[in-house]
Amino acid sequence: MVIREDDLTGTEIRSLIGEHLQGMQLYSPPESIHALNLDGLRKPDITFWSVWTDGELMGCGALKELDAQHGEIKSMRTATSHLRKGVAQKLLQHIIAEAKHRGYERLSLETGSMEAFEPARRLYARFGFEVCEPFAHYTNDPNSVFMTMKL
Repeated sequence: MVIREDDLTGTEIRSLIGEHLQGMQLYSPPESIHALNLDGLRKPDITFWSVWTDGELMGCGALKELDAQHGEIKSMRTATSHLRKGVAQKLLQHIIAEAKHRGYERLSLETGSMEAFEPARRLYARFGFEVCEPFAHYTNDPNSVFMTMKL
């Protein structure tokens, strides 16, 4: 697996982000969807990575700088054909390492509270993330689970 910074212009990554947004719409009411579209992911405070093997896109994820000490994980997604191959784990390790390299003291995320998001919540918990109160611009929402870890 090769992880590389991505400019979000390739057909494959645009398709995967579209799949990600459609998945959010399937499981979350519109007011509880916090996934970013392509334009949102191109903001200067966000670094976006894609994961590849043999020219095939396996997944993606992003790190948003909330402030000089706090980052947020965004848009973690594994391509359906690559589920349960360790893609999310490898990418999460990469994002955590980058957050530490940047000197962040905390890394946080928002994910869904529904059953469909249980595998993601388990993955984050295995890496040391703990459920927390809403952070940054988020507010309490029964459809969201907020998680954080000290670095």
